[in-house]
Amino acid sequence: MLPLVVVIALALALLMVKGRVPVQHAGTSLPERIVEVIEVAPIDFRSSVTAYGRVEPAIVLQAKAEVAGKLSYLHPNLKRGAGVAAGTVVVRIDTSDYEVSLRQTEAELADNRQSLLQLEEEEKSAQRSLGLARQNLEYGRKELARIKEIFERQLVSRSTYEAEQQKVLQYQQQVEELQGQINSFASRRNSVKARIMRAEEQVKGQQTALGRTEIRMPFDARIGQVLVEQNEFVAVGNTLFEALDVNGVEINAQLPARHMSELLVHLDEARRGELALMPIGDALRSLGLSAMVRLVGGNSHAVWEATVLRLSEAMDPTRRTLGLVVGIDNSLGKVIPGMRPPLMKGMYTAVQLSTPAMPALVVPRRAVHEGRAYLVDEQQRLAIRGVDVRFRQGELVVLNGGLREGDRLIVSDLYPVIEGMPLRVVPATAVADELRTMARGELQP
Repeated sequence: MLPLVVVIALALALLMVKGRVPVQHAGTSLPERIVEVIEVAPIDFRSSVTAYGRVEPAIVLQAKAEVAGKLSYLHPNLKRGAGVAAGTVVVRIDTSDYEVSLRQTEAELADNRQSLLQLEEEEKSAQRSLGLARQNLEYGRKELARIKEIFERQLVSRSTYEAEQQKVLQYQQQVEELQGQINSFASRRNSVKARIMRAEEQVKGQQTALGRTEIRMPFDARIGQVLVEQNEFVAVGNTLFEALDVNGVEINAQLPARHMSELLVHLDEARRGELALMPIGDALRSLGLSAMVRLVGGNSHAVWEATVLRLSEAMDPTRRTLGLVVGIDNSLGKVIPGMRPPLMKGMYTAVQLSTPAMPALVVPRRAVHEGRAYLVDEQQRLAIRGVDVRFRQGELVVLNGGLREGDRLIVSDLYPVIEGMPLRVVPATAVADELRTMARGELQP
C-alpha cells in the first residue's frame, strides 16, 4: 500500500512542475537622480583672513599748557563727548604779564636801535674831525719846516721855533686821539648790535609765549577728558584736556599668527624669499593687501574700506597674534543715517584682509568629499574623480589639479553614491554667483 502512495505523489509532482508558468524577470536599471551642478572655470580669487580689533582715533591730542598763568577762557563745548570744529579757540590763558614783558622788551629794542643810529652819527662826525686834524697837522709840519729854515738863518728867535714845534705836537696828538676814538667805534657798534639782537630774540620769544596763551583745535575733534576749570592757575606742562580726531580712525586688528601664511598664497617661493629679506614696512606694502571693516554685531551694511598702514612691532606672546594697523580716512563723511554709524573709540570691528586677485580653480567646500569630486559625464552619469587641494578658506576650496575647465561639478547632496548612476542636471546659478562673490572676498550683507 505504501509504495503505491509514493508513486502517486511523484506523478503528481512531475505534473505540477511541467505545468508551471515560467518566471518573468523584470529589468534592474537605477532611477535618475536630480543634481545641481556648476561649470568649473578659473575665477578671480582673493585669499582673505579676518582679524579683530577696536576703533581708536588716528590722532589723540593731549593738550598741555606751554606757558603758566590763569585760565581766563574755556570754550563752552570743552566738555567730555562734545564736538569742536577745527580752528576753534578752546582755551585762553591770561595775557597781562606776557604783554607787559613784551612791551618792555620792545622799548629796550627801540632804545638800542636808536643808540646804534646815534653811534653811527658820532662815528661820521669823528671821521670828519680826523680829516680836519690831519689837514692841520700837514699844514703845521710845513709851517714848522719853514720856521726852522728861517731859524737856522737866525732871522727868528728860538722861542718862535719851539712854539711852532709845540703846535705841531698838539696837532699830532689830536690826530692820534681822534684815530683812537674812531677805532673804538667798531667794538661799541658790535656791542650795541649784540644788544639789539638779544632784544629781538627776546621779542620773538615773548611773542611766541603770548601766542601760546591761546589754544586752537587743530582738527575736528571729540573731547575726551577735561582736567581744568576756568580761572584755575596752570603751570607749564599741565595737561588741560584730551581731544580725539573724529575724521581719521585706526584699528589695531589682531590676526592669529597661523593665518599669516594665507596672505602669502598668491606668491611663489622666490617671491616669498625676497619678502623675507625686506624691511617689514616694505614687505607689507609689496603684498598689496586691501582691507574692509565691519562692525561686529552691528548693521550688516555698515562696511568701510580701509588702508593697511603698518605691522605691529611684536607678536602678542599670550594670544599668539600679530597686530595689523588699518586706517579709515574721513570716517565722519562716510556716515549713512540709519545704516552706517560714525566710528567711535572702542567700537569692536572685524577687519577682512585680502590679497590681490589671481585666477584659480575655486569650488565650494561641500563639493569636495575626502579628496574626491562628483562630476556629471557626457552620458549624464556620475563620475568620481580625485582632486589635489591647494588650500581651504572658509566655504571655499582652491585646487591645484584634478578638475578641468568645463567639467560639470555636482554641488548638491548625493546619496547613495554609485559611480555610473544616471543623473538629471539642474544648473546651480545661485551657487555659481555666490562662489564668485566669495572668491572675490566681498563682504556679504
